[in-house]
Amino acid sequence: MKKNYLLSLLLVFAVSAYAQKDKRLKGIEKDLNELLKTANAAGFSVAVVENDKVIYSAGFGYRDYENKIPVDPNTLFAIGSSTKAFTSAVLGSLRNEGKLAFTDSPLKYVPELKFYNNDLNGNVNIEDLMSHRTGIPRHDFSWYFFPTHSRDSIIQRIKYQEPFTGLRQQWYYNNFMFTVQGVIAEKITGKSWEDNIRERFLAPLGMTRTNVTIAEMKAASNAAFGYELKKNNVISKMDYYDIAAMAPAGSINSSANDMANWLITWINKGKFKGKEILPENYVTEAMSSHAVIAGALPSEELPNNYFSNYGYGWMLMSYKGFYRVEHGGNIDGFSASVAFFPSSKIGIVVLTNQNGSRIPSLVRNTIADRMLGVDKTDWNAMLAKELKEGKEAEEKAKKEPAKKEETANHTPSHPLDDYTGLFTNPGYGTFEIVKKNDSLFAVFKQTRFYLKHKHYDIFSPYDAKDKVIDTSEDSDGMFMNFTTNDAGEISGVKLKVESSLDHPIEFKRTPKEVAVEADVLNKYIGDYEISGMTVKVSVKENKLYLFVPGQPEYELTPTSETMYVITTLDGYKAEFIPGDNGKIKELTLHQPNGKFTAVKK
Repeated sequence: MKKNYLLSLLLVFAVSAYAQKDKRLKGIEKDLNELLKTANAAGFSVAVVENDKVIYSAGFGYRDYENKIPVDPNTLFAIGSSTKAFTSAVLGSLRNEGKLAFTDSPLKYVPELKFYNNDLNGNVNIEDLMSHRTGIPRHDFSWYFFPTHSRDSIIQRIKYQEPFTGLRQQWYYNNFMFTVQGVIAEKITGKSWEDNIRERFLAPLGMTRTNVTIAEMKAASNAAFGYELKKNNVISKMDYYDIAAMAPAGSINSSANDMANWLITWINKGKFKGKEILPENYVTEAMSSHAVIAGALPSEELPNNYFSNYGYGWMLMSYKGFYRVEHGGNIDGFSASVAFFPSSKIGIVVLTNQNGSRIPSLVRNTIADRMLGVDKTDWNAMLAKELKEGKEAEEKAKKEPAKKEETANHTPSHPLDDYTGLFTNPGYGTFEIVKKNDSLFAVFKQTRFYLKHKHYDIFSPYDAKDKVIDTSEDSDGMFMNFTTNDAGEISGVKLKVESSLDHPIEFKRTPKEVAVEADVLNKYIGDYEISGMTVKVSVKENKLYLFVPGQPEYELTPTSETMYVITTLDGYKAEFIPGDNGKIKELTLHQPNGKFTAVKK
């Protein structure tokens, strides 16, 4: 502990001495430490560049909050979507090499890619992917709750993801389209996105600390843990999130000092230490407007902050009259902001290990006010006011009597066992609902939710990763609304996971298949007579099949030893009925219009 304390003192001393070289940043530590305290963040790091030099870098707070190990400018943080500028820059380099044009269709390079409709398939170009203007909304639930390391799987999901508006009609953020850019580069170069980033940027820029996977982050020295604020402002550790196949959209982990080199490159028109890293024409184009994010009119409080546009992996705005190029990043436990002012040749990077944090933007603005010589805004006071008002609103809401719902307490229409099974949507993936101790749980690859009954066939999901499940608050307005088929069986569940669409995403239910021994299946083989017609049951490769004259052969999937689902017919099941002697005597066919019994010959 004494050693860590000494290290902190030495670090602060070194930073303070360095900062004195630039009068604009004199005493900046006081302002930044106040922001750290007000935001109740674990820690953050910052670097400031001007022209071709780092004029300030420092760490504040802790990379390991529990053991009070401090942050320094070389501490690794996940930078999230600040990765996007790197991904688009790979394509900028490839264009300069004559290997693609931004007006090309992405299908030219990734033929297995298909969009939701022919209009998109025939007209989307690479520039649309780079500037978020395909009209396809985020569909982030697809990659976040159904992660995979297969980029092929990610690409295949896109054709099922419905747009909410027409092509080039409206800007809308989309992580999938940046993964597609990474795959385009892979197809052209024959190298992985990860290797393209390492070879084209990290190595020539001397970004020796930076890596591109969670596995590397976990193995690295001086890497920050991620944290979130829970009730009563408790700083709580979060697990690293492996973005996996979606890496081109946000998987880089870096330090303030390393990211400073990236900013120097952009400020100097693509050059670093005199060597061209990025084509100058691409740099100019990437920080120019290609889509309007929002009108972003100036406010009374900040009259010189206005317009909000998008370039290629960069967000553009006027900050107090200065043209700013910036991109933030958020992933479990981490937030980031990477920004530069091209006309002033000033860049600022802020990395924090606080989930969904205001720290990056407020630290960036605090430093920018000094570096640009504009009137200073008290960003810390503004944050304190917002937090206070938020807390007061929360307390007021708690005191107000809960509204009684007219439909409350209506019981589910089915026994809980009927809601279990596998639920699948081709644009997302498959999750399972299981029953445990008279409760339902939705189980995803990396997390699970307790399903609290609300009314009828609607359940509210609550995070069930911890032993104690907090159901005292609304589950973010998210509901699981179960649907039935014509036979009255639970056939699926609807989730409002894409807010831009006017309808929920539906996941189709299939009862979970159970293993049945071959000798049991063999008991069902034979002919069954019903209304003068003979249906046949056979076994092939340990699978049961039903043949009805004049119809295709149906595969039967076991949900118990005697009950089988006809997989291609919704609401149709076959149940084998044994006699007193244990031998099968009947086959009952369950259909939406009733039950029909066939007697075994």
